[in-house]
Amino acid sequence: MRKIALLAFCVFGMMSVNAQNTEKENLKKNEEALKTAAEERSKGWVKKGVITALASQSSFNNWLAGGQNNFSGNASLNYDFNFKDSLWTWDNKFLAAYGVNKVKGAETQKTDDRVEFNSLAGRKAFGEHWYYSMFFNFKTQMDTGLDPETHTMRISHFFSPAYFQFGPGFLWKKSDNLKVNIAPATSKMIVVHSHFTDGLSDGVTYFGVDGGKTTRYEFGAALNAYYKYEIMANVSAENILNLYSNYLEDPQNVDLDYQLNIVMKINKYLTTNFSFQAIYDDNAFEGFQTRQVLGVGATYGFQ
Repeated sequence: MRKIALLAFCVFGMMSVNAQNTEKENLKKNEEALKTAAEERSKGWVKKGVITALASQSSFNNWLAGGQNNFSGNASLNYDFNFKDSLWTWDNKFLAAYGVNKVKGAETQKTDDRVEFNSLAGRKAFGEHWYYSMFFNFKTQMDTGLDPETHTMRISHFFSPAYFQFGPGFLWKKSDNLKVNIAPATSKMIVVHSHFTDGLSDGVTYFGVDGGKTTRYEFGAALNAYYKYEIMANVSAENILNLYSNYLEDPQNVDLDYQLNIVMKINKYLTTNFSFQAIYDDNAFEGFQTRQVLGVGATYGFQ
């Protein structure tokens, strides 16, 4: 009787172990199937865009504490169109932004003016996240820029300056929200209009371009990083970092462009937005340029 009971116990134990192994295998297969299905859905073109408008206004009438009537507004477009398959990844981003500030008794001033296009293509190289890559970046502005001291002298306008960067490299991409591209052989071109460089004194440059010329060529290394994550429910933070070092002149002076965009979603159409940008480019200005915008606005998403 004991032998029969022992045999039954062993058979029951083996059946339990087999059942657990089968259950684990089924769970693993289900997870792999879901992962494969998600990857298949993400292949091909994925397009999405966001239009945002921020505005603030202050008005005073017989206000003894003092104050000046003022208005400020910002509008921006952020559009992504990305492609992905088992071998290739190709990310494209178009950015456009324009902002103004008007204080009673003073001229209207720009607070933001950007047009930027980024394209980053990668072919599977090694490991799970590494790609051979090629990138292209273009930046300029839309409107005329005035001297911040006099507010009357024109110092820039559309396509003057315009920046081009392109070069091969290596891309580490974990997802569309986390990627780093390293390009050790990057060409950079700065294009300006001749009326800003004609007549410049010796040793004086316009955004790095010598007098009498309209272009400046640089060759160096670039690093571009992108990281977007959820801070908490309905609050996201987007980080964009661009670094560049010119091998041909003062390689220790690394150009920096960092942007932080925090979006706090109120509902489908209303958001609170915080934007911060810091730029260091010794060809344009000997020091850091910073910009900060905070406001509540309307947001419209589309594909």
